[in-house]
Formats: sequence, C-alpha cells, structure tokens
Amino acid sequence: MYPSVMPPREVKIGDAAAFAGTTPRAIRHYHQIGLLPEPGRGGDGRRRYGYDDMIRLLWIRKMSEAGISLDDMRAAFDEARGIEDVLGRLEETLAAQEADIKRQRAAVQRLRVVGSPLGLLSPLVTDRLSHLPSGAVRPSDLDALLVTERIFGPLGAALQASAFITLATHPGLRAEADRLDAADAALDDTVAPHDPRVEELAAQHCAHHKALLQAIEAAGLDAAEEKLFEIYDAGASGEEDARMSAFEAVTKMPYGFSAARTRCIELTAQLLAEELSAGS
Repeated sequence: MYPSVMPPREVKIGDAAAFAGTTPRAIRHYHQIGLLPEPGRGGDGRRRYGYDDMIRLLWIRKMSEAGISLDDMRAAFDEARGIEDVLGRLEETLAAQEADIKRQRAAVQRLRVVGSPLGLLSPLVTDRLSHLPSGAVRPSDLDALLVTERIFGPLGAALQASAFITLATHPGLRAEADRLDAADAALDDTVAPHDPRVEELAAQHCAHHKALLQAIEAAGLDAAEEKLFEIYDAGASGEEDARMSAFEAVTKMPYGFSAARTRCIELTAQLLAEELSAGS
C-alpha cells in the first residue's frame, strides 16, 4: 500500500511563499497594499493561509509574470474595470519597454563600432566624430559633449562637435586651447575677480574662439551644421519636449569655479557678443 498524504488545511507564511514561488516579504507587501486579504492567525499568533489565499497568490504570480502591475492586479481582483482595460495598459507598457530595449541595443552596437564612450552619446553626435582617429577626441571633450547633450539636447552637442573636430585636426588651435585651459585653472580662489590677468585671459579666449570659428568655416563644417537641423527635425520623436529647460539645467550643473574664473567667463561672453554685434 502507498502511504496516504493528507494536505494541511492551512499553512504558515513561509510554506505559502515557497509553494507560490514568492517570498514572505512580498506576501506581507500584498497585505499592506490590499492585494491579498490578511488571513487569521493560529494559536501561536502567526498567520495561517488557506486554499483561497493560495489560489490568489498563484494568480498574482501568473499576472506578475505577464507584466501586469500590482495596481492593475488589485483592480482586476476588485473588478473595478474590465480585463480589456488592464490588457490595454499592459500593451502600452510592453511597447515602451520594447522601445527602450531597441534603444539600448542600438547604443551597444554603437559602442562596439566606435570602441569608446563616444558611442554612448546620441547618434547625431557619434556620427559627426566617429571618423576621427582613436584618441583625437579627448576624455574632457567627451565630458563637455555629455553635459551639452544633457542641457541642449543631441542637436546642441552635435553642433558643439564642430569645435572638437577642428581641435583634433588643427594642432596649433589645440595647443592654444590647452594653454587657455591651464590659464583658466590658475584662476583659483587666490586670484581677485578684478585682477588684470582676468581681462587679459578673457580677450585671449575671445581671440581663440574667433580663430576656431574661422577654421570651422574654412573646413566647411558650418555647412554640415545646417544639415544637422534637417536630420534632427526628421528624427525628432517628441520626447524632447519632456527635457528640462536649458536655463533650469544650467542652474543644476555645478562647476565650482572661483570668482575670478566666473568673471573671466562672463567677460569672454560679453566680448563675443560685442564682436557679433559689430559684425552684423
């Protein structure tokens, strides 16, 4: 004769979790959000789960595997709305996840092709710089593009890429940029904002910027920039509207510049604005 196995009438939370393929912590969470009614307690003060509780736990797991959210599960159990509504919401969620996966795969493919963090930037930026030899775009250049893309979007970073293309192909301009960077770094907190060196450095920045623009035009990169607007408009998906404003983004990006360096930046911008005004 075979031994007779009689199932228990009720089980403890650990056994319920093991059978349903979940955890006691998850079951307690279901109680807290009203997805699973709390059962009565036994003589030892612990909850006891019966047949109906286990059936609901099994359905919760099945719905979870299908991607149905806990809120939609609760609505489905309460019959607050039809299953078609729940499935419609689920399809929208899955479609969004599929789009995310597609973007992630594209990013991985760009990383494989480019072989550097440049591949993590938007295709609009990557395509402009991927033809440069390895090492031509410095890590600090990528950092700057990363910040610009966050503040002004892919188009802003793609336009900025013209400067880094020019620096990568003009050793003299790159050397001057390095010299100016070193001079900027020297404007620490020990330098007064109205130190004569600040105005002198701002003038040098302005002159370098003009030389950079001339090199960009000579290389025809300004014409390429015009095409970027067409490419960007054609590929715009509407998600750009959700981006924080440029002003808001700028106020949230810390740099820790000294007062002297901040004034140098302001003076440089003022000189460039005057140059632009005089030229028009």
